[in-house]
Amino acid sequence: MTTQLTKLPNFEEILQIAKDTFRQNFGSEPELGCCAPGRVNLIGEHIDYNDGFVLPMALPMVTLIVGSRCPGDEADIITCSASCEENKETARAKFSLTNMEPGKTKWANYIKGVIHYYSNKVQGFKAVIVSNVPIGSGLSSSASLEVATLTFLEHLTGRKVESNAKRALICQAAEHNYVEMPCGIMDQTISVCGQKNHALLLDCRSLETYQIPFVASEKDLVVLICNSGVRHELSKSEYPKRRAQCMQALELMALKSYRDATESSLSVLERSGEEELLKRARHVITEIKRTQDAAAALREHNFEKMGKLMKESHTSLRDDFQVSCIELDVLVNAAINCSGVLGSRMTGGGFGGCTVTLLQRSVVDSVMATMRENFIRKFNKDAAQRIEFYICTPSEGARRVSL
Repeated sequence: MTTQLTKLPNFEEILQIAKDTFRQNFGSEPELGCCAPGRVNLIGEHIDYNDGFVLPMALPMVTLIVGSRCPGDEADIITCSASCEENKETARAKFSLTNMEPGKTKWANYIKGVIHYYSNKVQGFKAVIVSNVPIGSGLSSSASLEVATLTFLEHLTGRKVESNAKRALICQAAEHNYVEMPCGIMDQTISVCGQKNHALLLDCRSLETYQIPFVASEKDLVVLICNSGVRHELSKSEYPKRRAQCMQALELMALKSYRDATESSLSVLERSGEEELLKRARHVITEIKRTQDAAAALREHNFEKMGKLMKESHTSLRDDFQVSCIELDVLVNAAINCSGVLGSRMTGGGFGGCTVTLLQRSVVDSVMATMRENFIRKFNKDAAQRIEFYICTPSEGARRVSL
């Protein structure tokens, strides 16, 4: 069986779906459209909540919102996103803008949270949301929804948030307090700040951002994302656990920030006998350094160095932070043993989701076939059917779109 890239609806297609759905349900044309992208993190995993550096890029896949003002103080929102496939009854949400308490409809809570932290003076509106960011894949569909909502609100009301850092913080607060996911700041920041042909180096302590030129095509390289099609429930409990362990390790090292830590700082943990905390801290400290080195490598167009750092990152995430899983390991191992592959690693929170691979364009087909064949050998054909592949280039961040 030939392994092919997964075809997702393109931007023009989801825009047409959004406009048609709005017209069919509300009997008029939308007056405003805004979108925000998902992201893939090239390197720098599980260190955004540890004052580290991260190096994501914005994807061409986006969450799109079209809508219009309407009288009153109610929001009426329809979603055509894949997040509603499990429960068709949650495809439409209506709620009062004077009562922004979280409700039972999870996707609507992302929107409520953004509205709450943006302003207590949002007039009534009706909207349709469509996304081509794969849901539950680790490509940050949630942040793209949050940032698209905030961008829509800014243009709807005419009240702009004062900075990109503040925009990201508003969206992060929504996820923390309305969805109860203690995420870092990376996903929201790259969705706000992405630029075409650039990765974004984000200092998660100061929230300073640096656009890093990333044009892999100049060396005939591409970024290949592989969605494993699996998501282990461990991710919901293990993410906050890892975060707490990082803080415990930091306290034992008598430090206030991992930015003050070096590998020699780990000697305290080695003497303590806290093997698990030692591993967590070692990942954080070495991953912060790897991410800085990766940004330097991209600036120097040293893609071989970038690939080497990606492989080291996966090993650390697998062995020290222990957030990989057998499915991701099989895919990464298959990729890095192929000719023409510079580097590969898991990306996102872990326990499923995606891998990201830097490779020569000429070997994409053979690498995809090898990854699928190894997956079938380890698991079965049915499991391999869930695998999806995308080639992505660094794309624009949140923006208004022409209707």
